[in-house]
Parts: sequence; C-alpha cells; structure tokens
Amino acid sequence: MSETKSKSKLPVSKKEILQDYQLAVESREASLIGRKEVFMGKAKFGIFGDGKEVPQIAMAKYFQNGDWRSGYYRDQTFMMAIGQLTTQQFFAQLYAHTDVEADPASAGRMMNGHFATRYLNEKGEWLTQTDKKNSSADISPTAGQMPRLLGLAYASKLYRENKALGEFEDFSLKGNEVAFGTIGNASTSEGHFWETMNAAGVLQVPMVMSVWDDGYGISVPQKYHTVKESISQALSGFQRTKDKPGFEILTVKAWDYVSLLETYNKAVEISRKNHIPCLIHVIEVTQPQGHSTSGSHERYKSKDRLEWEKEYDCILQMRKWIEKEKIASPEDLDVIEKEAKVAAKQAKDTAWKEYIQDIKKDVEEVISLIEKAAISSSSKVEISKIAEVLRKELNPEKSHIIKAAKKTLRILKGQSFTEKDNLSNWLKEKSDVYAKQFNSKLYSESNESALNVETVPAEYSDENELVDGREVLNACFDHLLEIDPRIFAFGEDVGKIGDVNQGFAGLQQKYGELKVTDTGIRETTIIGQGIGAAVRGLRPIAEIQYLDYLLYAIQTLSDDLATLQYRTYGGQKAPLIIRTRGHRLEGVWHSGSPMGMILNSLKGMFVLTPRNMTQAAGFYNTLMQSDDPALVIESLNGYRLKERIPSNLSDFKLALGEPEILREGSNVTIVTYGSTCRVVMEAANQLANEGIEAEVIDAQTLIPFDRPKMIVDSLKKTNRLVIVDEDVEGGATAFILQQILERDNGYFHLDSKPLTISGKNHRPAYGSDGDYFSKPNVEEVFDKVYGLLSEVDPDTYPSIY
Repeated sequence: MSETKSKSKLPVSKKEILQDYQLAVESREASLIGRKEVFMGKAKFGIFGDGKEVPQIAMAKYFQNGDWRSGYYRDQTFMMAIGQLTTQQFFAQLYAHTDVEADPASAGRMMNGHFATRYLNEKGEWLTQTDKKNSSADISPTAGQMPRLLGLAYASKLYRENKALGEFEDFSLKGNEVAFGTIGNASTSEGHFWETMNAAGVLQVPMVMSVWDDGYGISVPQKYHTVKESISQALSGFQRTKDKPGFEILTVKAWDYVSLLETYNKAVEISRKNHIPCLIHVIEVTQPQGHSTSGSHERYKSKDRLEWEKEYDCILQMRKWIEKEKIASPEDLDVIEKEAKVAAKQAKDTAWKEYIQDIKKDVEEVISLIEKAAISSSSKVEISKIAEVLRKELNPEKSHIIKAAKKTLRILKGQSFTEKDNLSNWLKEKSDVYAKQFNSKLYSESNESALNVETVPAEYSDENELVDGREVLNACFDHLLEIDPRIFAFGEDVGKIGDVNQGFAGLQQKYGELKVTDTGIRETTIIGQGIGAAVRGLRPIAEIQYLDYLLYAIQTLSDDLATLQYRTYGGQKAPLIIRTRGHRLEGVWHSGSPMGMILNSLKGMFVLTPRNMTQAAGFYNTLMQSDDPALVIESLNGYRLKERIPSNLSDFKLALGEPEILREGSNVTIVTYGSTCRVVMEAANQLANEGIEAEVIDAQTLIPFDRPKMIVDSLKKTNRLVIVDEDVEGGATAFILQQILERDNGYFHLDSKPLTISGKNHRPAYGSDGDYFSKPNVEEVFDKVYGLLSEVDPDTYPSIY
C-alpha cells in the first residue's frame, strides 16, 4: 500500500491541463446550478458530483475504448471527461426529459447522476463495444454497483484466457479491457463491497476500484463507518505480496492533480497488463454542497471542517498549482472560469427549453380543446377555470395535462357533442404516448425476445431410455457448452463435482474450468458476475444452489438485473440465466418456495417453473436462443425420478407462457406448477375414483403467465377453479388469481368461489412428516377439491369424514 506524491515533471501538456481545468469548473457550475433548479421546483431532487471533479478527470485519462464503468451517482465529471455526457444531457436528466435523444442514459427514467451508455441499437441489437467507452447503468442502492463490476472485469479474464472467444472482437480485444468502479467511502461498509472485493482478489480480474473519501456518509462521520477510519488500511490484508496474489492498494489526495494522474496511470497499467485488481483510496475529498438537495451539511460539519473544505477544494487547489507552475496567469484562468460558467448556464437553458417546449405544446393543445368544450357545454365557467389553472402552472408537467383533461370530461359526463369527443380522443392518444414514455421496454422488444421462440415438441421413440432426470439436464448442458463458446456455467460446487445434483457432472473435465467453474459461497456476486458478463456479450448460466439462498441476491436481481432494460429505455440488456432448485426437500431452510416475493421483485425477468428436468431442458434451449434474463427454478425432488430423453434434445424448445394440460377433466380446473404437479396428478387420479374429473394444468411459467388464456378456456368447461402451490397463503396464488380472474376475465365463468391450496404460513418443519404437514399433500388436495364439489352436489358427493 502506497501513497503517490507529486513529481515536478508534468505528465500532460499545458493545453490539456487548462482543458481539464475548464471541464472541472463547468462541471462544478452544473452542480451549483442544478441545486438551484431543484429549489426552484424545476426538478424533483438533485445529487451531484461537486468536490470530485479533479480526481475523476484524472481517472478518465486512462479509460480507453472498450473499458467499462460501474459507478455511483456522483461521477458526472468522469462521464463528461470520457465524452459520454454533455452538460446539456446532464440537465436533461435532472429535468427527467423523456426524449432518449435528450437523455440517452434513460429517457428520463433514472434520477439525475445515474449514468449509462447505450450499447444496443433501436432494434435492441448489440452495438460494438470495443470502439467506444462504456458505462453500465447506475442504480441508487449504495454499493449496488459492486456485484456487476465484478462481472464486467471477469468478462475480460474470460476473453483473454478462453481462446475460443477470440472471434468476438465487437465485445473484447483479447481481454484488454479494464472495469472501473467508483463508490463513496461510507458505502464501503455494505456487504456488497466486501463480497465483491474478496471475489475480485480471488479471481484476479482487471478492476480499478476508486473510493471517494470525504470523511462522511451523509451526516455520519468516518469513525462510525470503517475500522481504523480508513478503507485502505482496513483492506491492507488484501495487498498483494511477492508470493501471494491480491490487490494493489494506492492512496492519493483528491486535490493533488499530478499525483492523481500518476496514481491512475500506475493502477490502470497494472490492471490492464497483468489482470491485477487495484484499489485507489482517494482521500481528502470535499463536498461543497453537502450530500444532496435534501439537506445542508452545515448542520453536521464543524466550522473548522467547513473552512478546511473551502481551502482544499480540488478546483481551488488545481488553480493554485497552475499559477504556481506558471502554466497560466490568474487573468487567463479568470477567463477560463467565466467561459466554463457561461457554457454551463447555456447548457441548462437549452436543456430546459427543449424539455418544456414539448410539454407546453401539449398544454396549449389541451387548453384549446378544453376551452372549446366549455363553450359548447352548460358548465362553461367551471370548465374554463380548469383551463385557467393549467395555463398558470409555472412548471407544468404531463400529469397536470392528464388531470385537467379528465377533470373536464368528468364534468361533461352524459353530454354528447363534437368538442367533447375531440377532447376525449386527444386524451386517449396522448395517454398512449405517455404510456410508451413511462411504461414500455420492461422486457426485450427485439427479434431475439424469448417470447418470439416457438415450441419445438419433444420427440420420443421406443429407443429412448429412461434415465434419472439429472441426466437429461446433463445432456442438455453438454450440448449447449459444445455449440457456443460464449456459454459458461458457474456457482457453488458447479465445477469439480458438477453441482450438488449432478446436472454438470463431468462437464468441467470435458470443457475446462473457464467453461464450468466453481465459486465461493457468495450469492450476491455470483449474480453480479453473471450480469457483468452478460452485459459484455457472454451467455452465463449462474447457479444459486438452493431457492432459499436467492434471498442473498434478491436486491441485485431486483434493483439491477430486472430493471436494466426498463431504466435504460431499451439501451442495455443482460441476458443472464439464473438456475436454481427449490420447493420440497427437508427443513426450514431448504424447502422454501418464496414465489410471491420473487414475482413481486423480479418484474423485468422471466420466471420459469418446470415440473421435471425435460421441461427445464426445453426452457434452457429457448433461453439460449433469446436475449431476456430469466430465473429457472428446477424441482429439487425430481433429479432422480425417471424421465425419457427426447430424441431431439438439442432442438427441443418450450415457448414461454404456454401452460400444458396434464389431465383433461370436466368438473374442476386445477392450476399448479413445479413439484406440486405430481401431488395434484395423484390427487386427481384418486378424485376420479369418486367420479370427479379434474382438469390439471401445469402453468409451467409464472412470468409470463398463460399467454394463450388456456386456463380460461378450461373454466368455460368446468366453471370451477383451484390453485395449488407451495408458497404461503396469498403468495403466488394471489398473482395467479389476478391473472386468471381479472386480467383474463375468468371470474365470468365461475359457479363457485375460487379455492387456493398453499403451504402453511411458516417454513416447513424438518423430516418427512414436517414436509407432509407443512406443504400441500395428496390427501389435502383430494379433500378440498372433493369438498368444493360436495358443496355444489352433496347428494352425489356426500361428506366423507
């Protein structure tokens, strides 16, 4: 661990130094103006990168085409320095401009300071990554950028060491790319940071991690955050030695321009050439405006601290250094500062004008329509007031427009005239436009969308042998690994032993450790490793050993992966497949089925629940032909059940969102999925002995759910609905009922109230009896379905017990 000190020789030209200074001042001015815009009501919230301008400019100088950033929401100067953010775009994002040309990162969907570059074209297809500077899309949760950072760096390792990937030059040039991470000092207390740092050290990946240390986390000083009050000292055990790999750890002062250049040059060279991770602890950072527009740092910083921050502001110190080195005169620097401030103000004015002009156009249109409707109505005065209130809005928003139109039409209900119809038609058209701006692109809309893959039925012959279900999966993974060098699998115990249920047995020996890889026990960064690799064009299969362990990674899945296409307005994607196994096994922590949590948390991903390993194989084939992220939950108690291997295993595919009727019936429709399919089928057979013919439908996928509305077609015949699953009451069953009864209007065909049969509202107790009394069993399904029919026809189905 070392601290870089300034040398007398300048590492860059005088012209470049002055350009750097002008950019720093312009970025600072943007922060100062941005705060005022929030207080004026023109933006909702502001969080800015003031105080970090000089170190970020230094970092940017060693960021090459093909490199990747995974940072946090104070990196505006860095993004400007690499040419991926203009000051006008900075303000467009602050105003939440929904035009993707104005805010390329997110089309107004992400808060200000959340940056991304677009690596997909308008059709959702990959653009070349090696001819441009790249930034993965930011998220707000502190340290949430860390898991993805690991994957971005790990991809370089794979591209360098797996020679079969050499042809993919649009994504990597022999693994020469470095992943740059940034984080605030307080956020290094998060587990995501520590897990990522440990994994990066183990994997030895090209990662340069910058910690901006301003001594606080909002109002909380460093002594409450970090042992030894220094992240570099706390991580000193990670420092590499002659005989032990690890990190290169460097410290540098945020206001020392030359030392910053030397430090970043050294770190990036080490990382790029030797694939050694580096930590740069940037100390003595100031925060001129405090944390954000939500409060003032004068409330918690001492007078001495505030005075010190003024003196050691990085821009002020850079100016003093420039004057001392006689690079420019004070008068020349005054001119530069003036030009920079003018540029920032002009960028703000232009961004606001372009943002507000479209809204004002809609305001003028709707006011005109409202006023015309007022003239023709009996409520002229009341409606005219609506138009007047909208006209006086200082900073009108689209919601104001919709509210005004709807308020007018409510007053006009029951009346019929052309002007009202014109307003109503305009409202419908504008609502569709706004819906596209705010509610589109949750899933892939490209030609490679998983929803475009059609079913290729499994084919069987008398020669197809019965094998354990795990062998079907093994054959599927064997084929996928063979046909595509981009595909690799990794997770706890996946490598040498081929996973705990043998789905990858023997495949590491066949394809090598780069293709089938063991990891440590670190679910969050397993997911992050997959996200980053998928962003860079690879096709990872990340394994979470058990469904219960998904909770470790749910934040990364929910906040990062599931929102990626949405929050970038289709500008980024990460077609990661997460493989796990769940439902029934033994005990409180190995039998979970938290499907309601998953369904509510992972909108933006597909959730697939195959009942056996053949169905799972069909889904893997489908997903590998598509570009959507997905979670595949295999049935934990099905690996050793016998299945017949399809003759066309390599071509067999299952369309997503298409249920399968496992048993036809006329008395009741039972919808289920996963492991409970076997329970329900046995119960249905027993019910048949009592004269009750149940139609059993395997939903197969929960997101998407029943696209052809097959279940409603069944209800037209049976008029009764039962949902069976292993989640708690009101978990996944609530979602399924909403889809069937509300979305698909299934309520119209019911003659009895719908019935749900779920697990008990606790984790399963240990042992076979614990499983039996905690989860749906054959007898329970039989009894409740029989009771449903008995209520309708007690003579035919008399009480049993």
